[in-house]
Amino acid sequence: MRGVLITSLYAPNGNPQPGPKFGEKLAWMRHLTAHAEDLYKAGIPVVLAGDYNVVPTDRDIYPTKSYAKDALLQPESRALFQRILDQGWVDAIRALHPDAPMYTFWDYMRNRWARDAGLRIDHLLLSAQAAERLIDAGVDRDVRARDGASDHAPAWVELREAAKARRTSRAPTRKTAPAPVRRKAPVPTGRPLLVIDGDSFAHRAYHALPKTILRRGGRPAGAILGFANMLLKFYRTEQPRAVLVGWDTLDAPTYRHQKFPAYQSGREFDKALLEQLDALPQFVAACGFANAKAAGYEADDFLAAAAVGEERRGGTVLVASGDRDTFQLASASTTILFPLRAGEVARISPAEVRARYGVDPEQVADFIALRGDPSDKLPGVAGLGAAGAAQVLRTYGTLENALKAGRFAAHAERLQLFRSIAKMDRKARLPRLADQTPTWAKAAALAREWELNQLASRLEELAAAAERAGGAW
Repeated sequence: MRGVLITSLYAPNGNPQPGPKFGEKLAWMRHLTAHAEDLYKAGIPVVLAGDYNVVPTDRDIYPTKSYAKDALLQPESRALFQRILDQGWVDAIRALHPDAPMYTFWDYMRNRWARDAGLRIDHLLLSAQAAERLIDAGVDRDVRARDGASDHAPAWVELREAAKARRTSRAPTRKTAPAPVRRKAPVPTGRPLLVIDGDSFAHRAYHALPKTILRRGGRPAGAILGFANMLLKFYRTEQPRAVLVGWDTLDAPTYRHQKFPAYQSGREFDKALLEQLDALPQFVAACGFANAKAAGYEADDFLAAAAVGEERRGGTVLVASGDRDTFQLASASTTILFPLRAGEVARISPAEVRARYGVDPEQVADFIALRGDPSDKLPGVAGLGAAGAAQVLRTYGTLENALKAGRFAAHAERLQLFRSIAKMDRKARLPRLADQTPTWAKAAALAREWELNQLASRLEELAAAAERAGGAW
């Protein structure tokens, strides 16, 4: 790109450590630090790109202790990488994906690619002048899945042309990153719509937290507290323009149950969980957010309808759900926030869907119909599996095309049924989703009423902060 200095580096690995190779690594990093400072002071757009052989923080590696003694994770290596950032360099991938596990390397050993046991060691650091031009950055994970692929996946950054750079922007100060900018997805207010699968997160909270957490009258509250913490974390992290929480109606069948009685059969929920599911929409409303719940629909349907509607208005969408069915909504304007263990959240883009399943988001419903979904009691095609289903769709494009070509003739009617079940209903009716101002004080009062006092105190602090800021977060 005209007017940008692009450097390429390959830092020493440093293993085994302790030892002379680790000493050489640290000496090399110190030389790089000095050179990086000279480049930064030059006041020109610079991209300092390459394999640094440093995992900057624990969020840049999968949960493991197996790398504890590796040179890539040692405090000395990390400290030297941080010294470079402290000069003012912007870590482009972390600037746009602050919490996602954006791995760039998966060792060939121990099935690490299949387990997503990755590390982030390839970095693109931007000088202040380059950071002003930042449009997008990411990792092409799908390349790592190819036959004979490198153990690294390409990391990339996109910058504006010099003439199109924002002339009114001030250069970032040290230790700061530019605000996230999403490519080709203009938002009227500059903030995304956040839609949440309420049942998904309530279930996760119920099973993760102790059953000894109680509210007024000795009634169960673990799911309420866990869901509330999740909701506040998402709001703080994503700063959405509005929040919609979709809910299942457990006591009324949907068209899916009517068409296929075995759908989701055998599911039983504890009475304590059902009681909290009834109470949670009240908490959501007290926060100033919207609920969507209606007989005949699942939470997924409301998420789909909201995502489609927001995209049509030129907005961006964040869909928070632990249900992989929502991967069919991923697009240039819609990102899936998929919970992992230990509170981590993966950001699922179309590229992530392709990397995980080998199909595009618009093929996910076909993929589910062919592969099956044990959790929903959809059998799929016996013996086909995920790899076989993906291969069918790579060959024919759609389930319909495969059936027209004579594939699965004996199962055609059932497969079309399974696809209709897996496909989300994008026409579900929604409440109005205008920009919202959280009503933290009202939510705090409800938490006090329920005698969830720690939660109430957090909400009161948010209310006070919002008042000091003139209504903002």
